[in-house]
Amino acid sequence: MWSLQNLLFILCISLRCATSAVGVLNVTGYLRREVNISCSYDPGYESYEKYLCKNSCGRGDVLITTTNPVKYKYMIHDDKIARIFTTTISDLRSMDAGKYWCGVKKFLKDVYTEVELKLVKDRCCDTMTKILNYQGYSESISCPYERQYQNSLKYICRGNRPSTCLQQALITSYNKENGRFRLDDDKMLKEFTVNITSLSQEDSGYYLCGVQRNSDLDVFSAVLLEVEEFCCVKSTKINGTVGQPLTLQCPYSPQHRDNRKFLCKGDQHNSCMDMTNQSRFTVHDNVSSSSFLVMIAELEAADAGTYWCGSDSQWKIGNYTKMELSVFLQHTLGTLETNNPALYVVYIVTPVLLLMCVLFILYKYRRSTVKGDEATSRNTQNKL
Repeated sequence: MWSLQNLLFILCISLRCATSAVGVLNVTGYLRREVNISCSYDPGYESYEKYLCKNSCGRGDVLITTTNPVKYKYMIHDDKIARIFTTTISDLRSMDAGKYWCGVKKFLKDVYTEVELKLVKDRCCDTMTKILNYQGYSESISCPYERQYQNSLKYICRGNRPSTCLQQALITSYNKENGRFRLDDDKMLKEFTVNITSLSQEDSGYYLCGVQRNSDLDVFSAVLLEVEEFCCVKSTKINGTVGQPLTLQCPYSPQHRDNRKFLCKGDQHNSCMDMTNQSRFTVHDNVSSSSFLVMIAELEAADAGTYWCGSDSQWKIGNYTKMELSVFLQHTLGTLETNNPALYVVYIVTPVLLLMCVLFILYKYRRSTVKGDEATSRNTQNKL
């Protein structure tokens, strides 16, 4: 025979089923993160005790109550104005998945909501879009979404961890501009686009496009952006000598014959300094050979460095040339590179040694002359 306690338990469960106001609440959380289980209740129950329990909701299955709102990895908060109490479960593990009950304690029969908690790994996604670009350029990342999310919040973040993506969002559809990032939402195409300007290699990595869902986990799509070092199809190294003129040749595409030709100096093309307005730099366009010449008069040691020449202000690959110019000092004992710290020591010491040699020879010559004069004088005195 069943005990009175078992009969009462069955009766309580039956009463619960009879008084359930809503269907099953499905909640999804990320492993090793936290999840919020929010349950609403009707007016008049604001002062009643609320709780969360698991399994069959027996005496030992109650996990936390509003009377003792913090316990182990559970925390409960009752918003009496909104009539919603929320239980937060942190450090989720596989064993935490399953059936829960949100309960409002009453005499004889409690009011409850059944909850089904599903846990997934905190990573995304099985497929991703790969994008390759170069530093200094701009890139547009396209993020499609389904029609029912046209009015939902859209955002993008770095990394591949969905659980913290919204909190770490680089930009959202509520705040469409943030530094180098801009978000545009085309609801007709059901796609939002994030534009990133002035790319650098630090921008390389995983990105998640997110669409917020209020009743479940947000929807994500993944992008892998690779930003390579700005490089050239054409690259050359050139040597020059201090005090001497130098001519640089820069080819260009025939369709750019009417474009402005330029030469700039700097390690990065997007921050280089235009040199065509310098007095020692002269540009001559040779249309017949689809190239232009830059003549530098009287090279200086400071002219050494990286130069970029081209005819396309958009800096498209193949429409420019990168040149590494090394400037040397011409010396009778050989050619010495200007960026060698020992250069100036050698360059100064050699003339000094030469001068000392000359002085030493003069000294020897003078000594020999004096001795000769003395010998002549003694011979003359002997004859007398």
